[in-house]
Amino acid sequence: MSDFASQIEKSKKEVAEAQAKIAALSGKIETARTKMEAGSDISIDIENASLDDVHAHAELMNANIADLILGLDDVTSGFSKEFDGMRSKTGWESFVGIFSKKRAESMRQERVRMASIDDKLQDLIGKSNVITKLLTDQLDTLQTHKERVETNLTQTLVDREAAVNALDDLKTVLLDMDPKIIELENKISVETNAGKRAKLESELADMNGKYNEAAQMEQVKLAESQTLERYIEKGKSWVDSLQNQAATQMVLINKLKTDTKQRVVLYDALTKSLKTAQQQDVAHRINEIGVQTDQEAQAAMSAIGVATNSRMAEMMESHEDHIVYARKVLEEKAKADERFARRFEKIVEMHDKNAYGQSGLGGGS
Repeated sequence: MSDFASQIEKSKKEVAEAQAKIAALSGKIETARTKMEAGSDISIDIENASLDDVHAHAELMNANIADLILGLDDVTSGFSKEFDGMRSKTGWESFVGIFSKKRAESMRQERVRMASIDDKLQDLIGKSNVITKLLTDQLDTLQTHKERVETNLTQTLVDREAAVNALDDLKTVLLDMDPKIIELENKISVETNAGKRAKLESELADMNGKYNEAAQMEQVKLAESQTLERYIEKGKSWVDSLQNQAATQMVLINKLKTDTKQRVVLYDALTKSLKTAQQQDVAHRINEIGVQTDQEAQAAMSAIGVATNSRMAEMMESHEDHIVYARKVLEEKAKADERFARRFEKIVEMHDKNAYGQSGLGGGS
């Protein structure tokens, strides 16, 4: 992550483009619905409502955001080095310690006190929150469009049911008319009276007209049913796609939120570790001073020692609660990492091997 800010900006653009493509596809489905209600042919609209372009861009967007999340893990791992530096003396502090241990320790304590670890961690959490906001906005978009398409789909299913019922009624009418037409044709073929024959032929013509009209309507309803069927399948595919995209966003959001919680725990644990180390240093110095002072000073130091031990005991008693909470968060992080790795196996492999730009990597899609 050489330029994290630029990658976040890139992700913002990709999210905006993804939302535009989602809106465009949902718009085509809704436009088709309007045309269908107006009696227009919607075949072209259905065929043009392709999911491939949306899927391709969604994969690109999620791959970039997943890479950002992995980058946050890399940044977080660098914090331990800074905390290690706070625990030990710098080269200059060690040099000063040759002449004055007290001055060297005072310098280290001042450096620890002035260290901006908290600011850096808050900056990292802020970046996590920016990415979480991007993902949450995208999730809201997906949910909104899913509801819109589902509303259309519900009405279309009602229309298809009506079209199929009308088609069945027409088939019944045609089946009923078939034997009647055959009967009239048979009567005409054996009728010798010109007047009766003319009357039968008029009845047959009228019957054939109704039959042809019903047959033509059957073709119209059949075409309508087929169009609605394709429209329904397109709507179902789009709803399914939106659900899958939403699931991906939820995985990413869950990992980010869990990671953020874990980072807060990590910071708290390391901070307490530093404070404990400082308290132990102070206790050791008190003992050293106590050996060299008179009995009255020793009594005073003893009182300080009792207070220090009391504070240490309180801290140790609270340690159990801290560890239990920390373990719980780490368990949640492990689960979030597992779900994340399962969905982004190839990206994780590229990241871990630093194999960007290389082909032939294994892993899932």
